[in-house]
Amino acid sequence: MTVHFGTDSLRAHWGRSTVCIGTFDGVHLGHRQVVATAVRDARLHDEPCVLLTFDRHPAAVLAPDKVPPALATLSQNLDVFRELGVDVAVVYPFDRKTAETEADAFLDEVLVKRLLAERIVVGHDFALGHDRKGTAAWLAERIATDIVPPYEVEGLRVSSSAVRSLVLEGKVAEAAGLLGRPLTLQGVVVSGQKLGRRLGFPTINLSLPVAQAVPGDGVYAGTCRIGSARFAAAIGIGTRPTVGGQERSIEAYLIDYPGDSVYGRSVDLAVVQRIREEIKFDSMESLAAQMEDDVRKTRGLVSA
Repeated sequence: MTVHFGTDSLRAHWGRSTVCIGTFDGVHLGHRQVVATAVRDARLHDEPCVLLTFDRHPAAVLAPDKVPPALATLSQNLDVFRELGVDVAVVYPFDRKTAETEADAFLDEVLVKRLLAERIVVGHDFALGHDRKGTAAWLAERIATDIVPPYEVEGLRVSSSAVRSLVLEGKVAEAAGLLGRPLTLQGVVVSGQKLGRRLGFPTINLSLPVAQAVPGDGVYAGTCRIGSARFAAAIGIGTRPTVGGQERSIEAYLIDYPGDSVYGRSVDLAVVQRIREEIKFDSMESLAAQMEDDVRKTRGLVSA
């Protein structure tokens, strides 16, 4: 899969294409249906599948005070698109100019002239252009359009907002059922207060470069990928009330980690299963005993 940022320098080398469009926040199971349909249609017509997504959530421009935390980073989304068989991914800037572009102009200038779209694939609730006038039905009146219906899991319609609600409630296993994979936080390891080391459980502290949806406060079982290596991880999210913490943090004890320094390195922290809520302990000894139990439970729930 080739990736292009914007279309100004894009020189389409194909005759015609099948194009799917969307924000694809988290690329959940519903999004996967849209992308898989586009890939299938493209293969049937012997043409490339071109996916157009945006460099930020549209709310960042249209309603900055209501921007939802992302379910995945752009890098993670692109990895899923590649796995699904997309040939070309175009990351389009969603700025004020894009927000004010009329639907017919976006269709003609970007989708047809730049991407050489012969057909479009979108989800049932898709809309483009100024004031969202370019609905799926509107597109179908102007170009061959495959409209993918809602996707449900056990009677629940899969949507980014539904996944996000589950994540914020700490229901990460349920969220994974809608995402099709565990929620994975992508960040950089930074220095912490080293309290875990004094308790016999040295942890890494994760800083998130972008606003990602973080599970509710509690302790979770998960995995951590550092480069090509993966480790089971007992993950603590919250303010650490036992030690008088004020700011929310994301920490992880990596089980069987050899101990090499990882400060400044990028890691993927998959949050798989909630173990317990965050509580304040009467002593550091009680906290250490609980952490030992958390690690034991993590070993039983996940493997590297």
